[in-house]
Amino acid sequence: MSTANSNYYLPNPSAWPIITSAGLFSLALGFILLMNNIQAGPWFMLTGAAIIVYMMIRWFGQVIGESESGTYNAQVDRSFRWGMAWFIFSEVMFFAAFFGALFYVRQFAVQWLGADDLLWPGYDGTWPTAGPKGLVPVPAGTIPGANQFSPMGAWGIPAINTLILLTSGATVTWAHWGLLKDNRAQLITGLFLTVALGMTFIALQAFEYVHAYTELGLTLKTGVYGATFFMLTGFHGFHVTMGTIMLMVILGRAIAGHFRSDHHFGFEAVAWYWHFVDVVWLGLFIFVYWL
Repeated sequence: MSTANSNYYLPNPSAWPIITSAGLFSLALGFILLMNNIQAGPWFMLTGAAIIVYMMIRWFGQVIGESESGTYNAQVDRSFRWGMAWFIFSEVMFFAAFFGALFYVRQFAVQWLGADDLLWPGYDGTWPTAGPKGLVPVPAGTIPGANQFSPMGAWGIPAINTLILLTSGATVTWAHWGLLKDNRAQLITGLFLTVALGMTFIALQAFEYVHAYTELGLTLKTGVYGATFFMLTGFHGFHVTMGTIMLMVILGRAIAGHFRSDHHFGFEAVAWYWHFVDVVWLGLFIFVYWL
């Protein structure tokens, strides 16, 4: 098929969407079976995950090959950009729902429950809270008892991780500048630094979670504070993990000689995603850890 800009690109028929659906169905089915204590559940989940990983390697590899061979034209590039933009918008709405839940709990629900001894006499409607008759917060650094927990402070690992992600945003931008100048050494170095910073962030967050569970009494069961804390930070950590994997793929492609100054949307898409992850973390640091 001609790749002239005047022609509309139409991909060849592919079985990958059906294979992807089968993998997702198997993964979801396995999770449902696991939740109902059915022995086959984990095997269905592993099968689904294996299918999805296989699909990502083969299908994405096919797309990369088509891109490097010059199959795609300007219309395809625009389609990719709009697709990535809408994907990031859906992620913005995803996190907006969790931030909205946190705002509602802190500004309305907790105060309502604490007003006039509503439902639970003696409940002090202040934040952080594990809920009526739940755990009692104690100052950070205090060893909690069986019915106490310590809120996660902002100026330890969270502050370090903030600096790490902000620095990683600078390094990926520096890598982009190198690509625009056809400076492959700068591109590869910037990507390598960004991947290293992403992995460091993930390691520190894992250490933070262990510290929360073993020393602060802060778990998913620590009422509404624990639930909102781990839902927001956990999903963000998942996004950082996915972003780091994508950056590793882009780094490998850069080392293999892929991307040109005028043809590198694969790099740009991952850079957009990484900057989105950075911005979400700033919101988390302010509203979950600091305030």
